[in-house]
Amino acid sequence: MDIFQAFILGMVQGLGEFLPISSSAHLVLTPWLFGWPDQGLAFDVALHWGTLLAVVSYFYLDIWHIIKGFLNSLRPSTRDLENNPYQKLSWLILIATVPAAIIGKLLESQIETAFRNPLIVAFNLAVVGLILLLADKYGAKIKTLAEASKSNAWIIGLAQAVAVIPGVSRSGATMIAGLFQGFTRSDAAKFSFLMSVPIILGAGLLKIPEIAEIENTKALVVGFASSAVFGFLAIKYMLKYIATRSFAIFTWYRFALAAVIIIIYLIK
Repeated sequence: MDIFQAFILGMVQGLGEFLPISSSAHLVLTPWLFGWPDQGLAFDVALHWGTLLAVVSYFYLDIWHIIKGFLNSLRPSTRDLENNPYQKLSWLILIATVPAAIIGKLLESQIETAFRNPLIVAFNLAVVGLILLLADKYGAKIKTLAEASKSNAWIIGLAQAVAVIPGVSRSGATMIAGLFQGFTRSDAAKFSFLMSVPIILGAGLLKIPEIAEIENTKALVVGFASSAVFGFLAIKYMLKYIATRSFAIFTWYRFALAAVIIIIYLIK
């Protein structure tokens, strides 16, 4: 893999992680479309660490308060889950993380092999795109994070678990779950971004031995930096965009990409 390929893959990951278009699908499709060798799941996880840096950089104040809130919730003298929003949010994120951690571990081998088939990716892109369209149209969009419950977090966590399959989209699935439960677009997106922190961190820690074996250090650094920069920009402008507009553009992009994949697959 050369530096240019690493930069492009980092850009793809950075944009795809926070837009509801599936970063994992694009990381599978980009080398397939351009005839590049598959970079492997370890390199993908390294790129995810770039997006982890992006979300931490953007929400650093929220994350700091969430960490403090969690630690305070462990002490009886400072526990106040009902009235302290950050204590409550810390536990909601923890609850939402559990399903993805379990499913991701159970399906690890399939994620690295069978699920990286372009036709499976195309199918998932189209189906989840349709569900996103329906969620955005029929969701009440009135609930805020302050009103979130444990059951809300669990359902969003289950959606995140399904998103380990390329083409589903982690941000897309979690936003869909949030929209169907009545959350506003902005709060569904914010919770989606914040809950990415523990799952990306955990996946990265498990893959450290494999990441350490990647010999092309320059490509790894370039991909990581590219992913971080484009991830930060994606978060910033995504939140601005959905504050006043719908998710329709992303659903039509998913449909178009799925069609292109099928056509190219048949031609090849």
